Amino acid sequence: MRAVIQRVSRATVTVESKVISSIDNGLLVLLGIEDCDNQHDIEWLSRKIINLRIFNDDAGVMNKSLLEIDGDVIVVSQFTLHASTKKGNRPSYLKAAKPDVAIPLYENFVKQLELDLDKKVGTGIFGADMKVDLLNDGPVTIVIDTKNKE
Repeated sequence: MRAVIQRVSRATVTVESKVISSIDNGLLVLLGIEDCDNQHDIEWLSRKIINLRIFNDDAGVMNKSLLEIDGDVIVVSQFTLHASTKKGNRPSYLKAAKPDVAIPLYENFVKQLELDLDKKVGTGIFGADMKVDLLNDGPVTIVIDTKNKE
């Protein structure tokens, strides 16, 4: 799994002119899924995201986690995170999982986050044409790949 995590002051996901998810202070997570991803990846990534100390404390130092600030999350599936641009100018998405594999993993990831946060997590709609609007706070943007834990 590959995630782009953005600390946001606000974020919304709109599908067909209807807002389906909206948060204020928290994280927008763009999630790319591969065929080889599994429950271990889901659990590890969820724990990592909720415990990242990327929110400011009273001194303005990034020292607090999502759990500590009681922040919210929106998770949006994004197969383009697994784009390969090695050859030519047209990206290949062969590494991205097909919907029959990706949808259950995406749904399980959202459920795991909800369990770990003990609150509802906003989502996009898998496969839909979504408009994602956000105000990146910082800006703070972090990329995490469960297959390359740096």
